Amino acid sequence: MPEAIALLIAVSIATLLGSLVAVPWILVQIPSDYFLRTSREPTLLDGMSPVLRAILIVLKNGLGAVLIAGGIAMLVLPGQGILTILLGVSLIDFPGKYRLERKLVRQEAVHRSINWVRRRRGREPILIPGEDEDDGEGDFRDADGSR
Repeated sequence: MPEAIALLIAVSIATLLGSLVAVPWILVQIPSDYFLRTSREPTLLDGMSPVLRAILIVLKNGLGAVLIAGGIAMLVLPGQGILTILLGVSLIDFPGKYRLERKLVRQEAVHRSINWVRRRRGREPILIPGEDEDDGEGDFRDADGSR
């Protein structure tokens, strides 16, 4: 039992330190108009061979799942839980992902936190559509044609 507690403490510290470095770096990489766009731009994966593309998609989705799990843990442990969950969601491919991202970033606390991080790094704030604007349910499609 003491080994399990020591492992939990080590994982918690590693997750905290990793999130303190990775989350802000990723947040400043997002274009300020990302949530205002009505369509996805092609990614680096689009031009790759099908096998390599499939491997990278699996790895990207796996990393997203780990970030979501870590973010949920950080809701009770030290760390940036909500922002880590948002980053995990942004990595995983699933129908309705863009709508969920926009809904999460519209939360005042999340939006304020993202822009605080971006301001500290000298980046322009993330722009979000108002509640009455299109939430992406209309004609929005991901690059692969899915919603």
